[in-house]
Amino acid sequence: MNPTAELRVLDADATPWHDAYCDYVSQVFRQADFRRWCEWGQWGEDYRAFCLVGDDGRVLANASAWRMRLLIEGREVEAYQLGAVGCLARARGQGWARRAMEAALAHCGSAPVFLFANDSVLEFYPRFGFAAAPQSLFEASLQAEPAGDGSAAILDLSDAAIRADFLRVAAAAPAVSGRFAACDYGRIATWYAANGYASPVRRLGDDTWVFVDAENGVLTIEDVFATGPFDLLAALPQLIEQPIHTIRFGFTPDRLWPQARAVGAEADAGLFVRNLVLPAGPQRFPLLART
Repeated sequence: MNPTAELRVLDADATPWHDAYCDYVSQVFRQADFRRWCEWGQWGEDYRAFCLVGDDGRVLANASAWRMRLLIEGREVEAYQLGAVGCLARARGQGWARRAMEAALAHCGSAPVFLFANDSVLEFYPRFGFAAAPQSLFEASLQAEPAGDGSAAILDLSDAAIRADFLRVAAAAPAVSGRFAACDYGRIATWYAANGYASPVRRLGDDTWVFVDAENGVLTIEDVFATGPFDLLAALPQLIEQPIHTIRFGFTPDRLWPQARAVGAEADAGLFVRNLVLPAGPQRFPLLART
């Protein structure tokens, strides 16, 4: 007899099911986990998981939808980002990943939807009306030295008070780019931090947080959350501990460093969009806004 699976929609209040969801994620995406992020209380009202659950209570397949506010060419758009799409290896061939996708897309309705896919499933998403969209890499040449009085301290987002302060700023910070970016995605950024994927975060004053790392003279600015004007050139000495000659950006730097140049395509971006028209020309969605 063929196994059966029931569709179950998990939200922030479905805490008895969060462990089963975390088990699913850790099995399908070997280098990712949601447990620590859930322990930090980061599963918010905008995140829903559309799970196919087996008779034994295990999540067999899933597609999650995160409601987001995008800024595209200066215009704010409500959209959804899909993530954690997949199926347990032992449950494949039953059409359950397709059912989970259909449920998630029904939840999204006619709103724009996007996702980031890995190379193994690039042929799956066009079946649901998604089209691939290129992403660019940006960098700029600049000689800079560290501040004589020391760099800004690196903060640990596992500390609840520090995390709360960061989320306060992230909720109020404008989009880092006017071309293609997101607003209020602090809870996604904490997922990267909880999994150890984010660059170190430094705080400048009370209302500016910068995820940044430097290696071999190259400074990578992964993301910036600032509620007020931010002068990156003036702040650079506080963000580095060694001289740099190049800055790389994890987003389109049209607002913070408009003279940066696109230096090629982001090879592993895997961005797919549905009902979403992106600006022409080079652009890059912020790394810490991707689920």
